[in-house]
Amino acid sequence: MSEQALVRFDVEDGIGVITVDNPPVNALSPGVPEGIIAALEHGEADPGVKAMVLMGAGRSFIAGADIRQFGKPRAAPARRTYDVLDQGSKPIVAAIHGFALGGGLENALACHYRIAVPSAKVGLPEVLIGILPGGGGTQRLPRLIGPKAAMEMIVSGRHVAAAEAKTLGIVDEVVEGKDLRKEAVAYARGIAERRPLPRVRDMSERLAEAKADPGMFEAMRKSIARKARNQIAPYHCIAAVEAAVSEPFDEGVKTERRLFAELENSDQARGLRYAFFAEREVSKIPDLPKDAPLPEIKSVAVIGAGTMGGGIAMCFADFGMSVKVLEASAEAMAKGLQRVRDNYATSVKRGSLKQGEMDKRLPRIQAVESYEAIADCDLVIEAVFEEMEVKKQVFERLDAVMKPGALLYTNSSALDIDAIAAVTRRPELVAGTHFFSPANVMKLLEVVVGKKSSPTTIATAMKLGRSIGKIAAWAGNTDGFVANRSRAPMVTESNLMIEEGAAPEDVDKVMVDFGYPMGPFAVGDLAGLDISYASRRRRAAADPNYRKLPIPDRLVELGRKGQKTGAGWYRYEPGDRTPRPDPEVKRVIQEVAKEMGIAQRAFTPEEILRRLLFASVNEACKIVEEGKALRASDVDVMWLHGFGFPRYRGGLMFWADQIGSKAVYDQIETWHQRYGARWRPSNLLRAVAQKGGQLREIKAAGV
Repeated sequence: MSEQALVRFDVEDGIGVITVDNPPVNALSPGVPEGIIAALEHGEADPGVKAMVLMGAGRSFIAGADIRQFGKPRAAPARRTYDVLDQGSKPIVAAIHGFALGGGLENALACHYRIAVPSAKVGLPEVLIGILPGGGGTQRLPRLIGPKAAMEMIVSGRHVAAAEAKTLGIVDEVVEGKDLRKEAVAYARGIAERRPLPRVRDMSERLAEAKADPGMFEAMRKSIARKARNQIAPYHCIAAVEAAVSEPFDEGVKTERRLFAELENSDQARGLRYAFFAEREVSKIPDLPKDAPLPEIKSVAVIGAGTMGGGIAMCFADFGMSVKVLEASAEAMAKGLQRVRDNYATSVKRGSLKQGEMDKRLPRIQAVESYEAIADCDLVIEAVFEEMEVKKQVFERLDAVMKPGALLYTNSSALDIDAIAAVTRRPELVAGTHFFSPANVMKLLEVVVGKKSSPTTIATAMKLGRSIGKIAAWAGNTDGFVANRSRAPMVTESNLMIEEGAAPEDVDKVMVDFGYPMGPFAVGDLAGLDISYASRRRRAAADPNYRKLPIPDRLVELGRKGQKTGAGWYRYEPGDRTPRPDPEVKRVIQEVAKEMGIAQRAFTPEEILRRLLFASVNEACKIVEEGKALRASDVDVMWLHGFGFPRYRGGLMFWADQIGSKAVYDQIETWHQRYGARWRPSNLLRAVAQKGGQLREIKAAGV
């Protein structure tokens, strides 16, 4: 596409209108910056043009740079749009609708005036892909709104709505008219003769805030220390804003570009860019017809008001959908609804939810007393206890009561979808929708496909997930599906290393240092050790060769179920969730190890990390090889959003590629020889390693 096609210039009533037209979001792809500069030069050369407007066609202003260009060799432009906008002799108005993000906002900041429609959002979210604004954003924004407010925006990467942008001073006016072009042209005519032009680069008054509060930069570094653990970009963002205060504008821009260059090709930035694209790829299901009509979902029901059922109901209420909830007893319903109220109240107390919004959401969750009360719903999600017989009973009842065509989904985390579907007369309308706990917080939704699940049933679940803010990922019907099955070997190895002499706190420290918010043993205590205990008993009953884990089993049998009982792998004081190492756990470990004849030894942090994660890398390869996952990158997305895998490391398989497929395979083969069948290397892993290929690129056959 030519530059002229990407950027249009025309004159209306003495105002030059520059329109970026690069669908879908007007990204600054190659050709767009050049087109903007050509249009600016046209307007400067035309004596009939008194002022100019920069705006976007379609649904957005300019939603930022083309992320695909980062990390690739590219020549530095002879001139940058920011500089050409800044140096113009005629007033330029940025007219913002949709999004002005990253380079989009930086271009707007280089304009002399900015107006926006009420629904517009602006931001500098580069930190979320491991870089910082590289077009003067860290230098202009502090001059416009002050270094503290600018630093908060840049370090968080958050989007700012038009009203707040006006309050902060990012935009000059919020215009209510429906025709933004008309409003922008009128605004430009109104300021066409104003001189001198208000160039943001020349503003310095707000920078004085740093003199009044010289500790603001160190305070910001301390405030992000926990959340930004191991990450470079947030700290570089702070340094860049600090340069805006301490250096002249042009020197500050040089510092910004130096810091940007340090980040662009870092492992963290590459991992974050990979995660960005993997999240978009996960929604692509090869066998689903793209344009097939899907049933309209107007009414939803949830069976079960427990932790999962209540959380799922909140997911719908949060996105404006009414949902009916059915429980086995009035007592259980009352308890479940109170838990929902408490969850919302906690959000209000933290400031993440307004009381008025809570008051809107709660009435959307309607308690009902019978299956007949949900019979006309378009879709129902079962979220009862994770026992096959219990779920079968629920589905038999649903099949008998629900209207023809109603979709029946199970929130099982591991059970056989086909066995559940088999008790109905509509197996084609049954599938899994595995929410992760807490369902109202975690973004991952596994859509699990049974042998008879129809494409429409799967496509509707995928669409439904997206409509309630989830990242929906396809999963085959296998024990544990994709996410839990791929993580299970990590859990197993963590327990086996404990038998061999590693302490729970040592394993947890390795994983926290790696970037996890919590280690696997602290997570186990949070979730409840009795949950995995029940799962192990089910697997042991089904598989005579199943490797039992006697240490966590014994802890549960001693009444140590985790935080809820005040003791699990750790000890907890009343009202305090801080995990404390417990001599009783050490005693149990040594007792079991002695009974099993297992010698104790020391572990290095590297051995702990690799033994945990390589086990899951190997399992993920087996899952893709069996066609139970479509792509290795889907596994990465699941680990990012289901298990808190550190995002800046890209995902499990991306991380493994940083070590190299051959090195991973060689280590797994060594452990196969030492530990036996559970470390048998995947055939697919072996094939990739022999070619020196990338694990993150493997796909199921036919994908």
